[in-house]
Parts: sequence; structure tokens; C-alpha cells
Amino acid sequence: IDGILVQLPLPQQIDEQTILLALDPAKDVDGLHPMNVGNLALGRHSLKPCTPSGVVEMLRRENIPMKGSHAVVIGRSNLVGKPLAFLLLQEHATVTICHSRTQNLPRVAAQADILVAAIGKPAMVTAEFVKPGAVVIDVGINKIEGDLLPEFLERDPSLRSQYEKNRAENKNHVLCGDVNFASVSELASAITPVPRGVGPLTIAMLMKNTVQAARVRRA
Repeated sequence: IDGILVQLPLPQQIDEQTILLALDPAKDVDGLHPMNVGNLALGRHSLKPCTPSGVVEMLRRENIPMKGSHAVVIGRSNLVGKPLAFLLLQEHATVTICHSRTQNLPRVAAQADILVAAIGKPAMVTAEFVKPGAVVIDVGINKIEGDLLPEFLERDPSLRSQYEKNRAENKNHVLCGDVNFASVSELASAITPVPRGVGPLTIAMLMKNTVQAARVRRA
């Protein structure tokens, strides 16, 4: 075995940290073992969390400058927010982390050159969070269904085409990010969609980590 992935969140009766500590850090291909997290914080070589790595890789491949840019990350989870902040710091960005207790959140977010939404609240980030020309990366993915559908279709008209396609396939739901795509896309210089935005890069980084772990094991 070259890589082990713990699919979070775990059932309530299973302690997450106990499971993560049981992993061999060299096979922890999602970079969640405390040793890998510590190495990330110290800027040392380690297996890095896949979604944050995918975000940075996307910025790099699109030639979006991180050095000297102000990056605002909305969300402080151990999976995305915190490790992404460390990775952006390694790219010499100035990083602000926001969360549910941040005061005047729209005003803070609107200072960002690079805005990352990873808070798990559908369509929460609207135009007032974004300064013109900012790069917006939507990490969130939320399933909207049932009685909530009419409200979100009205709030974000960009969801309507997905809704019509899903309805033709007898699926009564849409997938929505943390960003109101319709309003924010009018201001942003670049924005990721949901779905088929950050997700494919997360998978690519998982494969990269697995190959790296395999090479280390065979060395």
C-alpha cells in the first residue's frame, strides 16, 4: 500500500484524531497526519492537503501572481482554510483568514486580490464581498434540494441551467458553491465554477501525492 486516504467527516462515534494518528505519515496522501500538518506549518517537505494544493496549483498554472498579493481565505477548517493559508504564505502572499466570528466580513473580504471561499454556506459570498478585478476561488460544494430550490434559483440565476439539466434526468437538486456565481462573476477577473472547478484539481493532487508516496517507499 502506497497511500491511505481517510474520508472525512467520519461517523460521530469514531474519533477523527485517533484515526489520523494511526496513519503512517509517509502514506497519508491527504496530508492530515499531525506530523505532515506540522511540516507544512514549518515550510518543510511533506505530503500536503489535496484541496489547498489544488488551489495553489490552479493559481500557478493560470499565472495569477501570489507574491505580494492580499489573499483572504473565508473558512478556518483543518481540511482547507488553515493549510491553504500556510501554502499561500509560502508563496509570499499576505494572508487574512476569516470565519463566522469575523466582524464586517464583506468589508474584509473586499480587500482581497485573491478571495477563497471555503465556509460551507451556499451562495453566501455576494458582490459586496468582492472588489473589481479580484480572483475568486470557490471551494464550497453544497447540495440544494426540496423547498430550498426556488429561493436559491432566484438568488443565483446561474444555477437555473444546471437545474433544468438535472430535472430532465429526474434529479431534483443543484450543486452550489459558497459563492453567488451570477453576481460575483460580473466583478471578478477570474472565478471558479461549481461543480467542475477546484474538485478535479483536488483529485489530481491526490494522485500526485500517491505517486510521491510510492516513490519514497520504493527508494
